[in-house]
Amino acid sequence: MARKKRIVGAHLSPKNPLKEAEAVGADCVQTFLSNPQGWEKPPPRKDAAQLRASKTPLYVHAPYLINVCSPRNNVRYGSRKILQQTCDAAADVGAAAVIVHAGHAEDGIEEGVGRWPRTLEMLESEVPVYIENTAGGENAVARRFDALALLWEAVAGAKTSVEVGFCFDTCHAHAAGEELSDAIDRVRAIVGKIDLLHANDSRDPPGTGADRHAGLGEGTIDPEALASMIRAAGPPVVVETPGRGLRADIEFVRKALS
Repeated sequence: MARKKRIVGAHLSPKNPLKEAEAVGADCVQTFLSNPQGWEKPPPRKDAAQLRASKTPLYVHAPYLINVCSPRNNVRYGSRKILQQTCDAAADVGAAAVIVHAGHAEDGIEEGVGRWPRTLEMLESEVPVYIENTAGGENAVARRFDALALLWEAVAGAKTSVEVGFCFDTCHAHAAGEELSDAIDRVRAIVGKIDLLHANDSRDPPGTGADRHAGLGEGTIDPEALASMIRAAGPPVVVETPGRGLRADIEFVRKALS
């Protein structure tokens, strides 16, 4: 069996992501196309043609405020709207995928899970959408793996033309209190395939629900456990760690994959 190409990159500023990728030695880029804490439609990019033509894969992270699981109509409808706008903008720059957090529901996980199929049935996207596990929240639909199993069953049954994949975040699994030694195997048993790995260490102890990333090998996740997850998941990998250590974190991932 042919080995996967070792594509390793980083989340970078949207201002000039290709130039920054070259500066830190990244094979791929993840960035925002709009304010991650806002509801604004992504503006057109002057460098859209350059991004489309680039051989560097570009992943787009959707705004954090998106929560299609919410029982509140204004939040859910607004979330669907900005997700559609983000997918449209991602297609315009030739993105490899859009990554979106799975969300949470104040009225319970099962209720929240039930709102994802309708979202996917309404969504139109040329770009794959990768749903990401999240770090905290009692009613988060992809924090604990048992909730993720419910979500994936619902997603699999959605009548949609959108290609749906999964993005696994190591820090989020740690924050959720999941056992990391077999986390990749357990997640694969649920979703079938990990389409993108977010390789992040954590500043906080396990199970706290705190989503605060640290440089690889500098946080509270055992470095061997982190390297083992990276090897097990395989590329493509994106690090979302504090900016000054990005080059070192990319090398940590490459060493783990070697």
